Amino acid sequence: MSSGTTSGIQQIHDVGAKALGWLYEHREGFRLEADPSPEAGMLDRFKPLGELALIGKVIFREGVAGSQQSSLAHKLLDHAWHELLGSGERLLEGQRREPLSPVPLEVYVPFRELGYRQPDLESAIRLNHRLASWAALEVLPVRRLGLSAIERRFGVEPSVPETAALAHTWLARRPEPWTVEGHIGYDITHTVFHLTDWGEKPAGLPADIAEYLALWLPVWLDDWLDLKRWDLLGELLVVDACLPEPTLDRAAWAGFAQAQEPDGAMPVVGGMPEGDAESVFDLVYHPTLVAAFASALAMSRALSDLSASPAPA
Repeated sequence: MSSGTTSGIQQIHDVGAKALGWLYEHREGFRLEADPSPEAGMLDRFKPLGELALIGKVIFREGVAGSQQSSLAHKLLDHAWHELLGSGERLLEGQRREPLSPVPLEVYVPFRELGYRQPDLESAIRLNHRLASWAALEVLPVRRLGLSAIERRFGVEPSVPETAALAHTWLARRPEPWTVEGHIGYDITHTVFHLTDWGEKPAGLPADIAEYLALWLPVWLDDWLDLKRWDLLGELLVVDACLPEPTLDRAAWAGFAQAQEPDGAMPVVGGMPEGDAESVFDLVYHPTLVAAFASALAMSRALSDLSASPAPA
């Protein structure tokens, strides 16, 4: 193992460890509104908790985090499920208030896959899923792909087959790569996340899409690094780790690591925002979660590649 390889892996590990530490120290930021207004809806703040559960699942699944990081992740998830979601009661309340919303299902499934259960919520979801209006919900193609994937993971028939949902996404058509901008970038990353079940099944990427990404992802990584768009760069680093042959781009990872604050927070773009603690948390929790996600997946792929390499003569 070369010193360059060792330092690169250490850098990737440190990004994730610091990010998880910040998320734990600021866990109260994943707050829910006690009595949200009808205009705002009560489900908007549930999404960060679902994202937290997804990242926790990835950390446990890949098994590359140290004992301290694993302990923090367990404590974070217990806090989110029991203290913030009321052991699922808040999700049940949300499903009853907004029966056509897929948000409770999207948030619940990763918690359920980690062993947290709310039987009444499952019954409500299965009941509402039978409504024709559930399948008729008008959403962007990449969101429809995500809903089809989450329905499959929950154990109900997808409203739209995943292959049919995929066909309408931007990435499936493999358009001109220079037309990518911010919104399209996120559509690309989430298409890959849904196809691979958040990095669990890289073989879920169709060969033509994998080849397209292998060709153009290095260019996009370079672009978003230059723009200091850290949130999207982090998601693209996850996409890289989902490819059959990830590059684990050293320049991109070095820039990403340098952008991280000493306490582990990752800004969205440029430097850290200013404001009160709650406002700053709302702006940086997502790129910090992404940093933990990218680190876990890239670490796993890097260590797998090392173990697969032949020993020196």
